[in-house]
Amino acid sequence: MSKLTIEQLTDIENKKILLRVDFNVPINDQKQVTDTTRLKAALPTIRYLLKRKAKVILLSHFGRPKGQPNDKYSLKPVVSVLEELLGQEVSFSPTLLGSVAEVAIANLKPGGCILMENVRFYPQETDNEQQFAKELAALADYYVNDAFGTAHRAHASTEGVTHYFTKSACGFLMKKELEYLLPLATSPEPPFVAIVGGAKVKDKIQLLSKLLDVANALLIGGGMAYSFLHVQGYKIGNSILDADNLHLCEELFAKAKSQNKKIYLPIDHVVATSFSNDVPTQIVEGDIPDGSLGMDIGPKTIALYQQALANVKTVFWNGPMGVFEMSNFQKGTFSIGETLAQSNAKTVVGGGDSVNAINQAGLGDKISHISTGGGASLELLQGNKLPGIEALTEV
Repeated sequence: MSKLTIEQLTDIENKKILLRVDFNVPINDQKQVTDTTRLKAALPTIRYLLKRKAKVILLSHFGRPKGQPNDKYSLKPVVSVLEELLGQEVSFSPTLLGSVAEVAIANLKPGGCILMENVRFYPQETDNEQQFAKELAALADYYVNDAFGTAHRAHASTEGVTHYFTKSACGFLMKKELEYLLPLATSPEPPFVAIVGGAKVKDKIQLLSKLLDVANALLIGGGMAYSFLHVQGYKIGNSILDADNLHLCEELFAKAKSQNKKIYLPIDHVVATSFSNDVPTQIVEGDIPDGSLGMDIGPKTIALYQQALANVKTVFWNGPMGVFEMSNFQKGTFSIGETLAQSNAKTVVGGGDSVNAINQAGLGDKISHISTGGGASLELLQGNKLPGIEALTEV
């Protein structure tokens, strides 16, 4: 995929750049940003533009205000944090369009930066309304998209706006995401192992099927593992069962057999009598007894999965191995994370829960790439085209 990149915008001094970022960050009731990960991820692109004396207009969504101004979803609390990270003043416009926004942008100096209010305060954004997109485009000379997390949405600020610019480029974060994720979908360096967790088979079956085409093996964990085990004839007690989609499990097993690929499933389990951190746990092999439900992979499964991950060149991980949010059931997920952190392989983690687990375990800096877009990364790996990327200028 050869798209125009930010380095190929050569004449940006004193030019206005509409930079789509993903500042959909957690903000508490005291209007404080509690996690700056997404802000920091955007810094290389912002700094690059500021250093080259561009006038940077930052555009982002935040939450789901349903097309109406709502103080709860204002981006204003982000300004002070961004100023601290950048080491310079950041202006703020309470509107996107109209005289207030126009004056604020007109006052920008070369090397200056302004954050616009939440683009989702306007219903035209999610409707990808073309007049609205055209008005957004009129704010700037060039467009740069660095919001990979929204690239799978055909919204006015991600797709529609590009039709009204002569040049639309990807920023450094977007470029990095594509450099890591695209090879996984087509030609990962073998041996390639994919680890997939999650609750429901239906949610992940397209991903599993696509990964099976390029992977040497699949390791399955999380709630959906019990549906696969059920299909194989194991008793799963009260564990989660995606009863309407068992045929999808059977189809994946058949596909793996036809391709001579191995699907690994848990061989032992940490079980409890209820979905709680406050009840006794036990480790069982094979069948799960009636009245108990699987909450995490057991120690023998951890060892089996670690063995499958030895000497691989590429690993993709999406979805936890168990209910890692509860301390009694986090060992499986954290053990997989530690294995990846110690691996010499190219390791890519995508998907909200896996990213949370990696960060919670303090292993983020030991992973080759942590994707900032859960939904977008899965869409890309499933072979789907992302509107926000397709719309960028071809080179």
